[in-house]
Amino acid sequence: MTQDLKNRTKDFSLRIIRLYTSLPKTAETQVIGNQVLRSSTSVGAHYREANRARSNAEFISKMNVGLQELGETDYWLELLQDAGIISETKLKELRQETNELIAIFVTILKKAKST
Repeated sequence: MTQDLKNRTKDFSLRIIRLYTSLPKTAETQVIGNQVLRSSTSVGAHYREANRARSNAEFISKMNVGLQELGETDYWLELLQDAGIISETKLKELRQETNELIAIFVTILKKAKST
């Protein structure tokens, strides 16, 4: 699963990068776009750092940060949708992937905290 999630978080970041490049070049959209780009691309980085952790506590810490970034990403995607910048239809699969990754991170964290 480690390799699968490593690839999945990278693919998630690449999807957000493509979304970002397609955004209108208005000031407000670029601000939100920069935020979603930053938070989403850090998810995979934190996951990789977690897998190189020297202790269970460090692993949990890195995974928690990744989970926080996923929550933030979902917020920015929601704003893009609710502001009418991107349609719900176009964001549906990306928001679904965000929520699936959140569920996976939560499950991993629960397991790590119980050991």
